[in-house]
Amino acid sequence: MTRYWIRDIQTLVTMVPDQPDLQGGHLLIEGHQIAEVLSAHQTDTAEAWANQHGAEIIDGRWCVAYPGFINMHHHLYQTLTRNIPLVQNAKLFDWLIGLYEVWRELSEEAVDISTQVGCGELLLSGCTTTSDHFYVFPQHASAELLDVEIAAAQRIGMRFHPTRGSMSRGRSDGGLPPDDLVQQADAILADCDRVISRFHDPDPFSMCRIILAPCSPFSVTTDLLEETIQFARQRGVRCHTHLCETIDEEAFCLETHGMRPLAYMEKTGWVGEDVWYAHGIYFNDDEIRMLAETQTGIAHCPSSNLRLGSGIAPIPKMCAAGVRVGLGVDGSASNDASNIGREMQMALLVHRVGTGVEAMPPRTVLEIATRGGAEILGQPEIGQLAPGSAADIAMFRLDRLDYAGAMSDPASAILFCGSGPRAELTMVNGHIRVRHGQLIDVDEQALFHRANEIAEHMLSETENKTGLRYR
Repeated sequence: MTRYWIRDIQTLVTMVPDQPDLQGGHLLIEGHQIAEVLSAHQTDTAEAWANQHGAEIIDGRWCVAYPGFINMHHHLYQTLTRNIPLVQNAKLFDWLIGLYEVWRELSEEAVDISTQVGCGELLLSGCTTTSDHFYVFPQHASAELLDVEIAAAQRIGMRFHPTRGSMSRGRSDGGLPPDDLVQQADAILADCDRVISRFHDPDPFSMCRIILAPCSPFSVTTDLLEETIQFARQRGVRCHTHLCETIDEEAFCLETHGMRPLAYMEKTGWVGEDVWYAHGIYFNDDEIRMLAETQTGIAHCPSSNLRLGSGIAPIPKMCAAGVRVGLGVDGSASNDASNIGREMQMALLVHRVGTGVEAMPPRTVLEIATRGGAEILGQPEIGQLAPGSAADIAMFRLDRLDYAGAMSDPASAILFCGSGPRAELTMVNGHIRVRHGQLIDVDEQALFHRANEIAEHMLSETENKTGLRYR
């Protein structure tokens, strides 16, 4: 069993309720769990334990350590379609219509490489757990692309909550996606059953739990929504979808279903502690109260919402009402990064305009990025550093120019200073995945070049088939 002593941590942010940050504290890690959290006064105890067990010693001086951050919404395949000129200034529906054409070119290798890129970026920013909303299954490609994604995430070492996404309403039925990117409901549900049986691990400290995730109200049928939530509850898995992201979506629901998006989701059974939505920008006060009462979760994605001009979610109102909120980087084609630290900085700043400078204090951001996500995912062993918790740790060096003059509150320095912090060390389930700011066992340069080659191929094929100029 592997053991570590992370010693003399300049500031140890445990995120345990009512527990103050520790200055000069120690973490003792045994296997996949935290054995002890010790104060600076207990150095002798830590040293005796480390000597007894032959633990590897890691220097935590001038570092701030947190529970590994949790990313509640992503589309990892989109790391191959970032920063494309044709859609740089497009709002959501136009952005989707343009990019669906490129996503038709997804292959097994594209999914494998994009997953490695996105997970690598997340690990480098201190994220140890991620969900991923995968809903694009081109008819020419393998029906088992989700399997490829799961295998890639396992190799790179993320704690993973992949979603078996779906689209069943194509353009011929009034939806947005091309017809060759949608699937029939029976095929979707059959594959949901397959991936749950093959990959879902409900046990504590699980490294892979399957989520079921129809894409959005405008890309799936009512029948599929109802059948999916019923099937998920039979199988004991959680559900996720996009909701209330744009005014266009609201107009679609009013015109197509005669009700607002949340009322439509409630009608189909899509509320409850086993459900969370991405975005939630356009909920009104009554809807926020209903979200709190039903314990339905929200993944807040501020950078994507700003990038697409969608709006700003009323997160301070949600937090005050008791809504469960986590943080998401969203797809890397609408962010265009998988840096959870940058997302935390954005969440800190964006709510101070219009709602007041006190609306989003740094500790609330840290809560959302750790315990908030853990609660929504139903995985209480992550999101805090305490004896018995998962050994998921994000540690950042503070002895850099970025943080000069910022030591009066080291716990908040990565939120107020710098531009998307890079982790000194990231540990997932007791395994070091980032050391000295570098991914372990990953050639970043080789991954960069192969990702660009695949992206170039996808764009070239799309331009040849559509006649559109994407660059």
